[in-house]
Amino acid sequence: MSQSGGKSSQSGVQLVEISADLAGQRIDNFLLNRLKGAPRSLIYRILRRGEVRVNKGRIRPEYRLKAGDTLRIPPVRLAPRATPARPAEYVLRQLENAILYEDNRLLILNKPSGLAVHGGSGLSYGVIEGLRALRPQAPYLELVHRLDRDTSGCLLIAKKRSALRSLHELLRNNRIDKRYIALLKGQWRGGSRKIDAPLRKNVLRSGERMVRVDPEGKPASSVFRPLAVSQIASLVEVNLETGRTHQIRVHAASVAQPIAGDDKYGDVGFNRQLREIGLKRLFLHARALRFQLIEAEPAIEVTAPLDDELEQVLEKMELKYE
Repeated sequence: MSQSGGKSSQSGVQLVEISADLAGQRIDNFLLNRLKGAPRSLIYRILRRGEVRVNKGRIRPEYRLKAGDTLRIPPVRLAPRATPARPAEYVLRQLENAILYEDNRLLILNKPSGLAVHGGSGLSYGVIEGLRALRPQAPYLELVHRLDRDTSGCLLIAKKRSALRSLHELLRNNRIDKRYIALLKGQWRGGSRKIDAPLRKNVLRSGERMVRVDPEGKPASSVFRPLAVSQIASLVEVNLETGRTHQIRVHAASVAQPIAGDDKYGDVGFNRQLREIGLKRLFLHARALRFQLIEAEPAIEVTAPLDDELEQVLEKMELKYE
């Protein structure tokens, strides 16, 4: 038996022995990854019917696999998968040049604005598909977290399942220091300010995802610190204490200082003003990451430089920072 290929009987049943590197995953998530293209409804149906067994026993979808478990996967008929689109060569070069840090467990890259982290919703590829095309022999490459398509900066990729588990644990316990830079409308008054405002996701009829401040939403906390301030706009550093969808964008808009270039939560007049001096994107950048993956090791600390477009906008506005 093997944790990768598994052992198949003539009936098409797969028997998979779970290695330490695969342990800790929920069984439903493992099956979704293993049975590429299988709808969630099918995964939950075969679990509910007891067709999936662990150590010959039935399990619930939330069961977490353990090292040494023997998993029985029934034969599943899936539609043939289309060959994923290969990103253009210039995109692959862009990703290769964007890598800021790499070791045998993870890599961190400076994600370009305009490139989604993964394909879907009409996009044939994103960062993760590009990295897999760039490194076809890599046994494992998975996103640790996400950035909005228009946000640039530090993006974490796990190269081992064990690293993904460890990084997710750090995220859950708020032990990854994430710093962003944003350009906000108007003059920021005072020093550092924490915005505690619960956020709730909504999906519009068009399918567009919107987030708003709502007392019934999930807790969300962001600390804004001014770096450079003018009458028109303020450059701030934002430290995320939680990681909700669109958190910085909605928190900034909630205090009437939306982010420059934000076409979802921003100010139309302010965005037009910034376009006139060359801003064609959202001015939000994941500037830095700092975390300690293993206690005995030094912390990993990475800073992603701003792209030329953002630097030029700051220069034209005479907003200097360190």
